[in-house]
Amino acid sequence: MLKVEHIGIAVKDLGVSIPLFEKLLNSVCYKTEEVLSERVNTAFLKTGDTKIELLASTEPGGVIAKFIDKKGEGIHHIAFEVVDIYAEMERLRGEGFVLLQEEPKQGADNKLVCFLHPKGTNGVLVELCQEVGSTFGKS
Repeated sequence: MLKVEHIGIAVKDLGVSIPLFEKLLNSVCYKTEEVLSERVNTAFLKTGDTKIELLASTEPGGVIAKFIDKKGEGIHHIAFEVVDIYAEMERLRGEGFVLLQEEPKQGADNKLVCFLHPKGTNGVLVELCQEVGSTFGKS
């Protein structure tokens, strides 16, 4: 793994949360996007070299809405950048981690992503990210 790529924060309302985090981080939101497969709207901010991804559910039954109902707004996941997501997924499977996807899928911010089951990572939802179009892996 190369670095922390971003920290995902579940929020109820991007309209409220974007200005809050812009003030907090003294940074502007540089990108918003809808990820249909995850049923979320995302907003990205940057502080130093780290990105913060705000995630708001687009429907009441979405994964982020369920997370907020259970745990409230707050940190949802930590994402790590990898050079070759396929090789990293294979390595982690070999180490005994349970992956939530058999193959990486398209995520926000032009990334291929895969999540590790939090039961095997001390309750932390871990996301692997690879830039789409890199020369590694099967992308």
